Amino acid sequence: MENVKEKILVVDDEASIRRILETRLSMIGYDVVTAADGEEALDTFRNTVPDLVVLDVMMPKLDGYGVCQELRKESDIPIIMLTALGDVADRITGLELGADDYVVKPFSPKELEARIRSVLRRVEKTGASGIPSSGVITINNIRIDTNKRQVYKGDERIRLTGMEFSLLELLVSRSGEPFSRSEILQEVWGYTPERHVDTRV
Repeated sequence: MENVKEKILVVDDEASIRRILETRLSMIGYDVVTAADGEEALDTFRNTVPDLVVLDVMMPKLDGYGVCQELRKESDIPIIMLTALGDVADRITGLELGADDYVVKPFSPKELEARIRSVLRRVEKTGASGIPSSGVITINNIRIDTNKRQVYKGDERIRLTGMEFSLLELLVSRSGEPFSRSEILQEVWGYTPERHVDTRV
């Protein structure tokens, strides 16, 4: 079967950044669509159904935080925030709104590419051991749909960020087995073993 390219939506009001990312990401095999502001981003998202969104924070019409909030109302799509705001509080705001990762401008395109691969790899682990082929795990009245990345308690949907879902998915995929801190950092956050030493998570 032919591999289907993963589609990435790049949202940034700077045309030069959109061009650079569209060119580089296309060259390494992604299907790329772009948007120049928050409102266009939501329209493009609904029309093209991408696999991941690279989202700038400072934009006209609707900023990245607003777009992130709107996307989270209807989807658990992975979101990487891209911004000139280096303040820790700004980064926390993005992550609390449901972003999966955060890259601060000026950024290295190679670093962003690595973050994209890492986030997509986490999402693709629906075929991990312990997860049925249907992708749905039921434990008492808890239902975990690994395809839609959604969790339900009875009929009520439980809101989880992308990162929280990835952690839950990892734990239920090998239920009853202990995980080391380094395994969790590597599997969920995409940290390489060398980076474990510089984290205090």
